[in-house]
Amino acid sequence: MKSIGIIPSRYASTRFPGKPLTIIKGKTMIQRVYEQAIKSKKLSTVFVATDDSRIYNHVNSFGGNVLMTDSKHTNGTTRCNQVISILENTGKLFEIAVNIQGDEPYINPEQIDSVISLFENNNVQIGTLAKKITTDDELFDPNVVKMVLNNKHNAMLFSRHPIPMLRDINNKNWLNSFEFLKHIGLYAYKTSVLKNIANMPTGKLEQAEKLEQLRWLENGISISVKITDYESIAIDTPDDLLKLETKY
Repeated sequence: MKSIGIIPSRYASTRFPGKPLTIIKGKTMIQRVYEQAIKSKKLSTVFVATDDSRIYNHVNSFGGNVLMTDSKHTNGTTRCNQVISILENTGKLFEIAVNIQGDEPYINPEQIDSVISLFENNNVQIGTLAKKITTDDELFDPNVVKMVLNNKHNAMLFSRHPIPMLRDINNKNWLNSFEFLKHIGLYAYKTSVLKNIANMPTGKLEQAEKLEQLRWLENGISISVKITDYESIAIDTPDDLLKLETKY
């Protein structure tokens, strides 16, 4: 199946304005994400999707594929959907779209290939990744999204709260009593499904948890999950950037 990697990229980040053009060891963040993404063995092509001329011109300057998209998008899903529509109008068709986070400059290409491999099963609608939680800090951090799976490795629920709650067990012993999973925020969609979810209204669970994927589950869309050992560092604030530079 022909697949496209799409990197939504906004300049006007609330916590870190201009983040995509931040320099990391001689290259901008968006260039590093792009160069990692094109190393994927399963992607047919990669595009940056932006609403800012500075990002657009910069991606052009290093030879990357880039499209201007609407400034009114509220999430990466609808921006990805617009890219698919623009390309379809030029005769370029794709069966799978991968939404690649634009703030993970050292994303491992094998993560991308791993989530695409889920579509070897024709019944998969949306694919994503999960990783075992190994520390109490992660388990009880509301910024780390937890998830539970059914026996078919489809997501049953996502939450900022540890799930499941282990009744009659002190929470200091939870990690020793159950294998908790955290969500790795990389999504791949069948493009036909992407068109559907891009037009869904906000759901009650999504409003409660501020997690878009709960909207899809509420509407009966299945999310297939693959377990991974890889996790990229996301840059949300300038402090995160300092931590990244220390690590790499």
